Amino acid sequence: MATVLIAADVPLLRHEVAAVLASPEVEILEASSGPEVLDLVSAEDIDLLVTDMQIGSMGGVATMLELRHRESYGALEHIPVLMLLDRRPDAFLAKRSGAEGFVLKPLDAIRLRRATKALLAGGTYDDTTSTPAEISSHGVTAGR
Repeated sequence: MATVLIAADVPLLRHEVAAVLASPEVEILEASSGPEVLDLVSAEDIDLLVTDMQIGSMGGVATMLELRHRESYGALEHIPVLMLLDRRPDAFLAKRSGAEGFVLKPLDAIRLRRATKALLAGGTYDDTTSTPAEISSHGVTAGR
């Protein structure tokens, strides 16, 4: 059984993610702030953190940086992180803070399930939904 921690300060977003990920093989925990995330990852065996970029008190990036800091000196085991982003440019911040994956909002159940499956299997996930088309000297080509 995988334990997934969902962090968002908006209850509706936490419930939406929980509804998509709910299954007999997944235990769902919820947090509404960065400090609450840090408390839960210290007390529970978390297999995946799904966090909104905008969460109370610390924000998603600051929470990620603190998680990675604690991992660096052995206070925590590595926890894969999937960030929920409002804008495509936030992908840079998600990657820079150490997240293994990101999904752009509005959320899509299929992309969210694919992302969590990839991260629980030890992989990564970059949501390419809003990737801009590549432009060449011959015109516009399809995005990645």
